[in-house]
Amino acid sequence: QVRLVESGGGSVQSGGSLRLSCAASGDTYKRYCMGWFRQAPGKEREGVAAIHSDGRTRYADSVKGRFTISQDNAKNTLYLQMISLKPEDTAMYLCAADYACYYPYLDRAEYKYWGQGAQVTVSS
Repeated sequence: QVRLVESGGGSVQSGGSLRLSCAASGDTYKRYCMGWFRQAPGKEREGVAAIHSDGRTRYADSVKGRFTISQDNAKNTLYLQMISLKPEDTAMYLCAADYACYYPYLDRAEYKYWGQGAQVTVSS
C-alpha cells in the first residue's frame, strides 16, 4: 500500500506563487511515476505535471513555463512549484503515483494511488 499526503495549498492573488508538497509512504519501488492533477468544481480531473523515476517530466500546455515538478527522493516527497498563478488555476490539486509505468503520463487512468488533495484558490 502507498499513502500520499498533500500540503501547501492556500489562497493567493493573481500573479502569486505557491508550492505544493506530496509526502509518500508505504511500499515504494525504484521505477515509478508521480503526478499532479487538478479538479475544479464541475470539471474533469486533468493532469498538470508528471515525473518519471528516470527524471523525465511532462506538463500540460496550460502550465508550461509557470509550474515546475520536482522530487526529493531522500524525503520521498514530490513538489509542484507554481508561479504566475491565474484565477483559472483555482482547483483541488491531487498527487498521484504508480509503480508500473514507463512514461510520465498525464492520464489519470495510469495512476493507482491518490492523495486527498490540497485546495488552491487564486483571486483576481
